[in-house]
Amino acid sequence: MESVTLDALDLRLLHALQIDGRAPFSRIAAVLDVSDRTVARRFGKLRSAGIARIAGVTNSHRLGHAEWLVRLRVPPARSTALARALAHRPDTAWVAALSSGTEIGCVFRVAGEGPAPLAALGRLPYVGHVEAHRVLRPIMERRWAGRNLALTDDQIAALTPAPTADPAPVELTDLDHRLLPALAADGRAAYPDLARRIGWSESAVRRRLHELRRMGVLQLDVEIDSGLFGFSVQCMLRLSVAPGSLAQVARALAEDTEAAFVGTMTGSHNLVAVAVCRDASALDTYLTERVGTLGGVERVESALVTAYFKRAAPEG
Repeated sequence: MESVTLDALDLRLLHALQIDGRAPFSRIAAVLDVSDRTVARRFGKLRSAGIARIAGVTNSHRLGHAEWLVRLRVPPARSTALARALAHRPDTAWVAALSSGTEIGCVFRVAGEGPAPLAALGRLPYVGHVEAHRVLRPIMERRWAGRNLALTDDQIAALTPAPTADPAPVELTDLDHRLLPALAADGRAAYPDLARRIGWSESAVRRRLHELRRMGVLQLDVEIDSGLFGFSVQCMLRLSVAPGSLAQVARALAEDTEAAFVGTMTGSHNLVAVAVCRDASALDTYLTERVGTLGGVERVESALVTAYFKRAAPEG
């Protein structure tokens, strides 16, 4: 991965796919002013090299699911195997090694208001400490902005799909329970392939996929390493913020170009964020000159993300 270099067309294509992960290549090609074959060939190259893929991600809020941020302290020799096992679980949405593998951070998605399923993890003899806190509300709707700088405003407008609705939580159907895992593995899978894979008619699959996107249940995300954009350091931040300043600090962090996620949560640290920086020096500047100067921030705990095992969806 270190030898990969993204050129200008790659960057524009990835930005376009982040706007609409299922946009036809013909539509993307028209906006980028290149041929359909060029767009298809570029994406195929990026995907086959393991550089980027499109993942179908469900919206926990729309499904009425709770999200729990869990941290496990483990010996480094055990962290990789445990992180891989957690990544294969259908109820995890994010799994990463923190602080050179001395910790594992993960997000569990639980139906309703249920607790995180930690009983089995707590019984593992090599797990020294388990900490779980409910993520109360995501503050930012977008992902890290550093990968979405390649298109003009007109190009963005031409590719942006219609806004989604946000009514009451949605109850999944039998078709959804088959369709969503298939889209998690490949968010750009063709309708005939999806129909064959899940044993449903192509017309029903096409119609339901459009409905899930319109209702905001299904979102499409480009999974790619920020290092390919020149940003090599990612860090999880947990902040203790005075209650009266929590909303203001959360909104301020969500507007930062470094922010990849910001959310309120339970526990002594009531705000969690993931920051993406060019290098360790840039992270130090961000922590001292930005985060540390925000009024109401009483304490900051940071942990470098040293490896990802699951970003948003399982590998196909």
